[in-house]
Amino acid sequence: MPKIIENRLIEEFKDREHFTREELFEFYRYFEPDLKAGTFGWRIYDLKDKNIIRPLKRGLYVISYKPKYKPEISPDLIKLAKRITDKFEDAKHCIWETEWLNEFSQHQASRRIILIEIEKDFVESLYYELKDSSRNELYLNPDDKAINFYIAESDCPVIIKKLITRSPIARRTEKRVEFYTPLLEKILVDIYAEEKLFYYLQSSELMHIYENAISNYTINFTKLFSYAKRREKEQDIKQFMANHMYHLVKDIIE
Repeated sequence: MPKIIENRLIEEFKDREHFTREELFEFYRYFEPDLKAGTFGWRIYDLKDKNIIRPLKRGLYVISYKPKYKPEISPDLIKLAKRITDKFEDAKHCIWETEWLNEFSQHQASRRIILIEIEKDFVESLYYELKDSSRNELYLNPDDKAINFYIAESDCPVIIKKLITRSPIARRTEKRVEFYTPLLEKILVDIYAEEKLFYYLQSSELMHIYENAISNYTINFTKLFSYAKRREKEQDIKQFMANHMYHLVKDIIE
């Protein structure tokens, strides 16, 4: 796509709160009168991939001035990721740590949890693979009792769980290790949905995390709500946003 058209597009829509797919199509038709719907779909994909536009919801876009979320990966996480990819190369998985949330929270949490999610057929195998070699305390699908009595007292527990199908995750490469991490959309849904595990991030802290994440980074709300629906939390999260940060999401949830 010629750079001059991309620049014209930004100038055309940069002061708009949002614009529709139809308006974007008409913009392109001015330069390409014979533009077909299929080709236009690739134009949309290219704009999103370059982070020029971002979707607010289906068929509604805004010019993107916000970066994509790409948290720093700690050496501990890279070591665990390498173990996972070496032993379970073909298994879909993701790994992250709660220390990432300090960027968004009002109070800096001193405790740290590492979370590993992997396809259900590999959950137990991964647990036993890491059990004998990990310096951290490992917990397999912890229930409320384990969370309350053990994880809450552990310095840096590693939690291993089943990866929900079609979870929003992305491939990362660090130190020549290829692995998957959750997208910010997944993290936001998970910390809301699992209030027992993330008990120390609830109430006003959760509001701060959501507000700062939405304000500072590109969020694909279609992806976020789709995943929330899979976790049976879509309407709850929409109501939470409407109650506490309506000014940030009014065009998305209406």
